[in-house]
Amino acid sequence: MEQLLHYIWQQKRFMAFPQSTTDGRPVEVIDTGRLNTDGGPDFFNAKIRIGDTLWAGNVEIHVRSSDWHRHGHDKDRAYDNVILHVVKEADCAVYRTDGKAIPQCELRYPEPIAEKFRQWQQQPQRMACADDLGKVPDIVISSWKNALLVERLEQKTGFITGMLEQNKGFWEEAFYVGLARNFGFHVNGQAFELLARSLPVACLGKHRDDLFQLEALLFGQSGLLSGETDEYACRLQKEYAFLGHKFGLQPLDGSLWKMLRLRPVNFPHVRIAQFAALVHRSDKLFSRILETDTVPALQKLFDVQAGGYWETHYRFGKATRLQAKHLGVSAVNTLLINTVVPFVFAYGKSKNNFTLQEKAVDLLSQIPAEQNSQINHWRKLGLTVENAFDSQALLQLRQQYCNEKKCLHCRIAHKILE
Repeated sequence: MEQLLHYIWQQKRFMAFPQSTTDGRPVEVIDTGRLNTDGGPDFFNAKIRIGDTLWAGNVEIHVRSSDWHRHGHDKDRAYDNVILHVVKEADCAVYRTDGKAIPQCELRYPEPIAEKFRQWQQQPQRMACADDLGKVPDIVISSWKNALLVERLEQKTGFITGMLEQNKGFWEEAFYVGLARNFGFHVNGQAFELLARSLPVACLGKHRDDLFQLEALLFGQSGLLSGETDEYACRLQKEYAFLGHKFGLQPLDGSLWKMLRLRPVNFPHVRIAQFAALVHRSDKLFSRILETDTVPALQKLFDVQAGGYWETHYRFGKATRLQAKHLGVSAVNTLLINTVVPFVFAYGKSKNNFTLQEKAVDLLSQIPAEQNSQINHWRKLGLTVENAFDSQALLQLRQQYCNEKKCLHCRIAHKILE
């Protein structure tokens, strides 16, 4: 309920008249103030006329007046500059630390707003406003998508910044780790990231020209060679024993990798072999990406095929019919969306290069939208999903707002509540 009162106050959805203090003085809200998301009063620098006096200061909002005492504000000098205590129910008087009473106002607002909010909060496991979505103008949804997309890229930038700090500011290394994580395609993302962190890109770089040695390093370090008796696996083991000693490597536990319910083309063995092929043909990949402006050109950078052994294998020791193990278009697009675009945006932001930031956003508009249950549900509700720009924005909306029931922070909800 308190978050609803915050929304009503901030958006001025309360009834214009009659608002008054609990002791009968008229209240005119000139400026609701700036929402404070840190410690202290809820709204800073509000301007409010109480009776004949214009006050400038802070506003605190509670469901009941007694919450003031329950939260200890009566003993906290940070709340001494509160000029108005806004509540749903005034059940007691409130005071500053010096004992002076603070004016209070029982906020009056249209009941349909509260009723709609209650309905949304009670909706189980779905977009709460689904029944009202068709009433929202396209321009509102379009502008909200733009904001959501930037918000999503900003969040990913925060993650990348942390990764960059761990890699001592080396962008190529950070990109290598981020790319490896996304090569795991969710299921094996963590294992792939651990593999990259335990095997510095500099080690791979010294053997970039030899695909067999790259596979030896990656498969040996992954722990997936342990116990294998296949002839090719044994050759890789022998090579890894030499290279592992050379670089002082300790392999991961092979049990980290998951294969249950995965299609063979997504087995970790295939993905590691494809990753080795990408490293083999891509010196300073991130630098090349920064110089590449179109999606087709980027897709070409990632158009790789696993080595010859993998044409007849999905894992060690089990031969299958001949089939080249290309990194498919869908997989490449996923890597562009989840790795390339965020890193280009983050790099542009770190260098105050707005051209690169705009390039990242523009790339998403050239990539087909993801195909998953969340996106399909938005389509069923009538929303347009033309490309990855749209799908990424709507994923942000679903994950950060709908799933978290943050309806009152959503522009679509705001329009409905009007």
